[in-house]
Amino acid sequence: MASSTTLCLGVLIPLILFHNLHASSSLSLSVEKLKEDVIVSSPKPTFTAGFYAVGHNAFCFAIWYTNSPNTLVWIANRDHPVNGRRSTLSLHKSGNLVLTDAAQFQVWSTATATTSKQVHLRLHDNGNLVLLEDSSDNAVLWQSFDFPTDTLLPNQPLRGSTNLVSSRSGSNHSSGFYKLFFDFENVLRLMYQGPRVSSVFWPYAWLQSNNFGNGNGRSTFNDSRVALLDDLGAVLSSDNFTFRTIDYGTVLQRRLTLDHDGNVRVYTMIDGEEKWVVSGLFRPQPCFIHGICGPNSYCTNVPTIGRKCSCLPGHRWVDGQDWTLGCIPNFEPWCNNTMQESRFVGLPEFDFYGYDYGFYPNHTYEECVNQCLRLCQCKGFQHSLSDQGGLGSQCYLKTQLLNGHRSAGFTGSFFLRLPLSLDYENPINNGLVCGGNSGGVKELERPYVEEKENESVRFMLWFASALGGIEVLCFLMVWCFLFRNNADKQAYVLAAETGFRKFSYSELKQASKGFSEEIGRGGGGTVYKGVLSDDRVVAIKRLHEVANQGESDFLAEVSIIGRLNHMNLIGMLGFCAEGKYRLLVYEYMENGSLAQNLSSSSTVLDWTKRYNIALGTARGLAYLHEECLEWILHCDIKPQNILLDSDYQPKVADFGLSKLLNRNNLDNSTFSRIRGTRGYMAPEWLFNLPITSKVDVYSYGIVVLEMITGRSPTAGIQITALDAESHNHGRLVTWVREQRRKGSSWVDQIVDPALGSNYDRNEMEILATVALECVEEEKDVRPSMSHVVERIQSHEHNS
Repeated sequence: MASSTTLCLGVLIPLILFHNLHASSSLSLSVEKLKEDVIVSSPKPTFTAGFYAVGHNAFCFAIWYTNSPNTLVWIANRDHPVNGRRSTLSLHKSGNLVLTDAAQFQVWSTATATTSKQVHLRLHDNGNLVLLEDSSDNAVLWQSFDFPTDTLLPNQPLRGSTNLVSSRSGSNHSSGFYKLFFDFENVLRLMYQGPRVSSVFWPYAWLQSNNFGNGNGRSTFNDSRVALLDDLGAVLSSDNFTFRTIDYGTVLQRRLTLDHDGNVRVYTMIDGEEKWVVSGLFRPQPCFIHGICGPNSYCTNVPTIGRKCSCLPGHRWVDGQDWTLGCIPNFEPWCNNTMQESRFVGLPEFDFYGYDYGFYPNHTYEECVNQCLRLCQCKGFQHSLSDQGGLGSQCYLKTQLLNGHRSAGFTGSFFLRLPLSLDYENPINNGLVCGGNSGGVKELERPYVEEKENESVRFMLWFASALGGIEVLCFLMVWCFLFRNNADKQAYVLAAETGFRKFSYSELKQASKGFSEEIGRGGGGTVYKGVLSDDRVVAIKRLHEVANQGESDFLAEVSIIGRLNHMNLIGMLGFCAEGKYRLLVYEYMENGSLAQNLSSSSTVLDWTKRYNIALGTARGLAYLHEECLEWILHCDIKPQNILLDSDYQPKVADFGLSKLLNRNNLDNSTFSRIRGTRGYMAPEWLFNLPITSKVDVYSYGIVVLEMITGRSPTAGIQITALDAESHNHGRLVTWVREQRRKGSSWVDQIVDPALGSNYDRNEMEILATVALECVEEEKDVRPSMSHVVERIQSHEHNS
């Protein structure tokens, strides 16, 4: 067993390193005795555990390297520092280790209990702090290795139930914006979780394998979900990801840390030296890490000084000291000034990852310009030659400029949309070197109560007793005031964080002319058209199902929806939570719902629109399932919930309020009742099986089949006498499968007659095939939405 120092609590106490013995016979480590009250590993004092100063009057209980005290490897209360007076870490007889702030607030505990007479707290030489009960096998009650912060020590496992979260900066040890975790597909990923958007940036989707050894060799088959750094310098992961340091093969002092800049690095300390050197890192291209430069800026990597963020032409810094906030334009947006003329400034070797409005293959530069000018939200477009022969040039329209970088050798160019009248400078050295620290620790302002045994205290106690009645009345008045206004304060905080506007009920009633123009209806509520005071046309949804929901719960769910951002999700502009009323304000979709367009006798959706709608809807669902901050199941995918903007780009609506699941609690998949719409519901609902993201995959497959055939899944489908089967009626899925079994011309038999012969047969076949895979009875056979997107996109690029 690794040598360790032990804190033992019981009838006999053979060794005490915590010097304060309270009346409860619990042992305590005091923050006021930083140099005395520590637990030091023995006989090799590699690690030290104790209170660590993280700011002015702010302390955390942490573990650090004894010879490198600024290198923390574990923190108990990184987001809730305690005061520098009367804060203690106590080991109770019950077996619970508790951290108390200023003798008043419990901020952290191991939440353990035992009936054993003795409990031991040991810090091993490997850096693992372990709580043991005194039994024949020294059973482990709790250990720090099971709760990593931003660092893995050699042979410390990272499991599916845990993750690494970066620090906010080099000097701020609170939780930052980056996370290393195993997703529900058993793949180890890096995610940026910013205050406005989130995205997975490692591994890239197009580099992932299909479990057949191509791409980066990742596998989704191994559900053990475990990764670790071994003693020799190798990182091993259950998804087949392997990584070796440059000094692999020698047992040295090492650590793996998810740094505040979003990169994972392995550090080595050579024997006899007291400094860490980087012996390996996950992302060799620092500018490809998401979130390092804010909106409307771009990253360049200068070998002599490192990574640098710069504003795009025509933009200025929000904060000249904090590059993460990005830049804002020096001009009025086109949507606010439609008379403003545009020009496009070419930026060679520039790229902005994701957040595309649309992809347009075989488009010349002039065609890309025309596409962008038709959309007031368009900020520019990416234009480059395809790396696949025969496709010519391709165009990506952008409505958000995030995760930009300039890379030497990149063949594409970005064309930034600027006002014709704007004077601007080409990109110059206006950048900020991203090596400093931002977000410093502020002085902790939690109060603590001092013990004063003097006459003034006695007088105050007597005075308080004499005025007890008045104090009770004042307390009740203050409590009522706070209770009444707490929801308003929460709403204002939500508005500040998300940019939402909190509307009053009377405002929305006036905007909708008394809720007179109904444009949609569903089980969750009714949607009305409205015009706000600034002349914006909006869709106002009046919710029914959550009308009795508490205002705080409602605002919490709206807050989660507000952090979602994707071109194929309907945009939310604001909300109303007033009394019994719960309303959501969305952007207005000019072309209505997919259901309205499919059933319209006056207009026919052409094949190109239908194909793009299928692809865009899949992208939106893949984002909800795999990329956003919360794991969100829609649970009611149907044509009525797929809305179309002025360019017939699809936007999924009614997401977020159906079901919010924590990514780290995948077993929490039970629902209080069946959700969804008849004809689009997966079999899991009917047979009381666990509900996962595959219910949305099934519903998506039904919607695609409806778009292809023009037939509703809720109506019986007449099978003609020419069919070999003798059934009189059958469901949509059954009918399509029967047509497929009949031969090579099955696609022509199922196509919507309204399309005539105006469709691409190859695209029709791949969509129908993918849709049939999505509606398999066995949920595990269905593909994920990211794989659906990959299938459709790869066929699109090859066609």
